[in-house]
Amino acid sequence: QSCFICCKMGASITCCHTSCQRTFHLPCAPDGQCVTQYFGAYRSFCWEHRPQQALQPRPSQDNTCSICLDTVDDKISYTTMGCPACQDARFHRHCIQRLALHSGIAFRCPCCLNQELFMMEMLTMGIRLSKRPPSWESDQEVGPSDQRHGRCDATTCLCPGGREHAEADGPWQLWLCSSCAAKGIHRHCPSLGNSRYTWECNTC
Repeated sequence: QSCFICCKMGASITCCHTSCQRTFHLPCAPDGQCVTQYFGAYRSFCWEHRPQQALQPRPSQDNTCSICLDTVDDKISYTTMGCPACQDARFHRHCIQRLALHSGIAFRCPCCLNQELFMMEMLTMGIRLSKRPPSWESDQEVGPSDQRHGRCDATTCLCPGGREHAEADGPWQLWLCSSCAAKGIHRHCPSLGNSRYTWECNTC
């Protein structure tokens, strides 16, 4: 099957919507704004048939992400999500995905702290959750719990500053594995592919 996002062969995921024949690779899903639900039947949807959040208009005019505090769109979309409980929290998809993986079983709305309704909504919208304890509570033999993996583990690292060099943004930003956070890679190094949001190491 041909991936409708990158147009390369080998796509094994088909949109679950009846009569939709779109297929895509799992790593291409974020670029195509597709949703994969990591629970139950593990259903996947293309950009046209993905689930949509039904939130009321935001009461405040403060269009900032509740996590990173950068600007978000004033409308709910694939990249801008909200809390179904308090209706006011807004956040980037990649921010809430990062929070979900670090929070583990303590994942909840960063504003109203609702857990059950919020978690179910995020699962439905394709946010991947971790069943581990929060990363800040885990015991690490090599250092404190807030010590972040700090080197590029790509087979070939292209960074002029070396594997230990990392920048806050841009091609030499260091992304950690979205599952274990024990390995990292620069955005510009070849093993990352075309994903804009997450990266997973070969072990995971």
